[in-house]
Amino acid sequence: MADRSEFLYPHAPYHGEVKPENLVFNANLQEFAQKVSFICNLETNGKIPTHEAYRQIKQLWKELKKTKKQLAIGENPFQGDGEDSTGE
Repeated sequence: MADRSEFLYPHAPYHGEVKPENLVFNANLQEFAQKVSFICNLETNGKIPTHEAYRQIKQLWKELKKTKKQLAIGENPFQGDGEDSTGE
């Protein structure tokens, strides 16, 4: 059963800066990719129409962008590099 779960829901290790917001966004990004893969497979096999697949993926993208904004990912790329806000 564990092999099936890993096959259906693969998880790649995180290689970026370890901060809670980065880890949460990474998990959201992997979930987004998995859902897009499922939607594309359903569309390819004729289970859902193309316009429905597009609509679903567009909605998932909007949700991912919203979580990125809520987590402030990329808002201040120089924060935490030892410099203050003036760059000194």
